[in-house]
Amino acid sequence: MEKIDELDRSILRIITQNARTPFKDVADICGVSRAAVHQRVQKMFDNGVILGSGYQVNPKMLGYNLCVYIGLTLDKGSMYKAVSAELEKIPEVVETHFTLGAYAMMVKLYARDDKDLMHLLNDLIQNIPGVANTETLTCLDQKINRTLPVE
Repeated sequence: MEKIDELDRSILRIITQNARTPFKDVADICGVSRAAVHQRVQKMFDNGVILGSGYQVNPKMLGYNLCVYIGLTLDKGSMYKAVSAELEKIPEVVETHFTLGAYAMMVKLYARDDKDLMHLLNDLIQNIPGVANTETLTCLDQKINRTLPVE
């Protein structure tokens, strides 16, 4: 991975605080041209420094009232790629992580209600070949949702 310099870090500090900041304003703050900011941001996308951009939508406004984390135990840890491929087909699944510890995988998903969650668990996730067991943790509230600080 290519290292980023202080200008890249300055740009990242600004756009991670507010991704809607116009490049002209970023350029003014950093003391460079708008083209330089555009080129730097594009290079950081190309090099995998910036992983994405876009708007976050409040799941509750779309009718998804439950956020849950599911710990998956797999028949064999080596099945995580195949299980991940099946989980990717479920739109309500928003994150999967291959982990060490009590579970082979952690899954984050949103459900509309208890009935929807039961369908997602019983009919979809627990029927994926390789999934041996699940444990569901319900999220009651989220207070922190941020990116790492750019230092």
